[in-house]
Amino acid sequence: MRAIQVAEHGEPEVLRPVEAAAPEPGPGEVAIDVAYAGVNFADIKARRSGYRVTSLPFRPGLEVSGRVRSVGAGVTGLRTGQEVAALTSGGGYAELALAPAATVFPVPAGLPLRTAATLPTVLPTAHALLHEAGRLRPGDTVLVQGAAGGVGTVVGQLARLAGAGAVYGVVSRPEKAEHALKYGYDHVFVGGDWAERLARATAGRGADLILDSDGGEALRRSLEALAPFGRIVNFGNSSDEGPWRFGRAELDPGARAVTSFSILTLARTAPEALRALSERAFALVADGSAELPVTAEFPLERAAEAHRLIESRTTTGKLLLRVAG
Repeated sequence: MRAIQVAEHGEPEVLRPVEAAAPEPGPGEVAIDVAYAGVNFADIKARRSGYRVTSLPFRPGLEVSGRVRSVGAGVTGLRTGQEVAALTSGGGYAELALAPAATVFPVPAGLPLRTAATLPTVLPTAHALLHEAGRLRPGDTVLVQGAAGGVGTVVGQLARLAGAGAVYGVVSRPEKAEHALKYGYDHVFVGGDWAERLARATAGRGADLILDSDGGEALRRSLEALAPFGRIVNFGNSSDEGPWRFGRAELDPGARAVTSFSILTLARTAPEALRALSERAFALVADGSAELPVTAEFPLERAAEAHRLIESRTTTGKLLLRVAG
């Protein structure tokens, strides 16, 4: 089978097409003929520095859509040929991928496999950031870092559906602001002065819920931008800065709270919770309440170009690799 493999950490050029033996599903696993593979920032970090990688060489790819080829011992509820979306433990950049049965989901009726490839990470993450982790309440003011990205475009829509009082976003470029405004945002701030502009927009009160994917200094500034009893949910460290530690001295003023969410960790530690979360989230796309925009698509062999585009910080929406779609 065709696959993309990384034999050494480095720049996008280390993503090399290879011919590999097709894997067989073990107990509790499902083999999927991949139609599309999602490209995520976690894939970038794995390629560059070995994030969540146990050894070299490895095959990146954490989410796919396609059709079930076969199932391992003990797997029930899935059949050969069934269209599915799946969160994998790696190896999604390939013609055939393995996934734990607990993180394989039937594609909602009428949903194309191209759209289904965006479901496993983006939609449950957006839902969890707002609801399960963020405890969004009607009327809350929400601020989202990376508002034009895959998660950001969905969060804007879901926040509006849930009755948020105001939804603000932060992006790095004006063209990204134009994109984000199509997906539920009242206003999108461009550049590093977002905290000051948020303060002006909220008459100094700040946001009830801030979703932070940058980490580092941006996370500290988010803390200062919270309204009383406000919450931060961190879901990444795209800044690559070191950890910023919170204590009572930082949290007690305004009774502020900080938590985090990782869909990959949830898949490993509480797969049944992930399944319940995903079913709630997928229903919003199935009934047309939310859409997941795919803004770029590359053939599998051009995975390096997809990574290069994400690292340029010019992308919006979701990027996919077309394998057999």
